[in-house]
Amino acid sequence: MQANPFPYTNDHKRYHTWNYHLRQTFGHKVFKVALDGGFDCPNRDGTVAYGGCTFCSAAGSGDFAGNRADDLVTQFHTIKEKMHQKWKDGKYLAYFQAFTNTHAPVEVLREKYETVLGLDGVVGLSIATRPDCLPDEVVDYLAELNERTYLWVELGLQTIHERTAQLINRAHDFQCFVDGVQKLRRHGIRVCVHLINGLPLETYDMMMETAKTVAAMDVQGIKIHLLHLLKGTPMVKQYEKGLVKFLTFDEYVHLVCDQLEVLPPEMVVHRITGYGPIDLLIGPMWSANKWEVLNAIDAELKRRNSYQGKRYKQEVTAR
Repeated sequence: MQANPFPYTNDHKRYHTWNYHLRQTFGHKVFKVALDGGFDCPNRDGTVAYGGCTFCSAAGSGDFAGNRADDLVTQFHTIKEKMHQKWKDGKYLAYFQAFTNTHAPVEVLREKYETVLGLDGVVGLSIATRPDCLPDEVVDYLAELNERTYLWVELGLQTIHERTAQLINRAHDFQCFVDGVQKLRRHGIRVCVHLINGLPLETYDMMMETAKTVAAMDVQGIKIHLLHLLKGTPMVKQYEKGLVKFLTFDEYVHLVCDQLEVLPPEMVVHRITGYGPIDLLIGPMWSANKWEVLNAIDAELKRRNSYQGKRYKQEVTAR
């Protein structure tokens, strides 16, 4: 059997990387420009709850996005130039990352999205939001966008387990997530799901069950995050109470490889780790070395002679 029966050769990877997908779609390098659109979150402003998810930073998980004190055009050019220090050429996806980016009336969304879509070199949008912030009028506008530009909507699931959802104050249940995915997919909108490994009291089996459940859904992409604890987040108190136990480097590498094996081969893997600003990071400290984590995952897949989707058909049959 081939070590890797999928054609991800230009990335030298054994999983369907975001970079490979974009190069196949556009024929050249495309990278995200992370923006702060000035939105709030319904889990912070009282629309559904207060306090936010316990892991979420003061920047609304947009710690590497633009400065919300700047207008979107200024943010775009500032972040773009930083990215060009790494990649000299390429086009751009405007990534509305911080907080909940559909938590506003349609006319507000339209003004913000259209502003960045009109900038030179922008080939599409990626919009991070919550499944409980997809009213019909917003989905209709997203469907319109999907007809005329390249669009992803990113939804934070984190876990399928309701006990964990309550511990992290997610403030929506799994059925809400399922409903949100279905609303988007009825219009053919690409959906990327965020998972977090290492949430309070979650076991290996629970994290694998989340991955297997997402693998069986009509979603086109996945972001696998490592829980990293940041100063100033509500989860610090949970950590101090012993509810949070950091995954070790080896535990995380093996878990991600196991999860990749059960995903469908066509699912785009946007991310396989996560890290925070080093000055805010409480742990695990090894997460700050992103490339060491990525290289270890590559090495483990090679050691196993494995790849994304190796056990996918087996899991589908078992269902």
